[in-house]
Amino acid sequence: MSVNTRQGRVCAIATLAFFATGAQADDLLLIDLSVPNQITITATGGLSAATVTGSDSIGVYFDNFYGVAGGALSTTSTGAGNLTNAANPSDGSPALFRGGGGSDTGLNVFSWSPDVNVTFTAGALAFTGSGTWALDAPEYADMLAGNTTGNLYFPADTADDVSAATLLGTYRVIPTPGAATLLGIGLGLGAVRRRR
Repeated sequence: MSVNTRQGRVCAIATLAFFATGAQADDLLLIDLSVPNQITITATGGLSAATVTGSDSIGVYFDNFYGVAGGALSTTSTGAGNLTNAANPSDGSPALFRGGGGSDTGLNVFSWSPDVNVTFTAGALAFTGSGTWALDAPEYADMLAGNTTGNLYFPADTADDVSAATLLGTYRVIPTPGAATLLGIGLGLGAVRRRR
């Protein structure tokens, strides 16, 4: 391979990495569904788009998280971890909720702080920490059928709250369901080619 071709590939990879990083700049929370029957939500360094104070018992709504109607989340949806908004302490027990008995296409995270009211500040770090929840197989399948990105609203726990809630930023599912498998296949094929 010529030096120019190699430099061109390195340049193309660097450009893709730059755009991938830039595209995620407004993401406040990353959702990892790579472990079967488990969801992990992790804070990024993203900044809140607005200043708003509201109830921790209502929480943050992941608009259009689910692609289809499905089942409600089980009552054992209290997670483990220190996920919280940056301005308030964590109580170590963030909870998940899906409204409408599974007909609501949004996901809600609530009850993450011992404080009754929590605050997000425009231009300041929105969240810190992470939380992990165990899911049963149907709950996990519902999440895998969902969308890979969307808006975060606060305070809101169901779709009917969105019109009165404030847009904080966005969430992103990583890796995109199925992407890890495809990446593994691509790396495997590349290794086979190199051996020949």
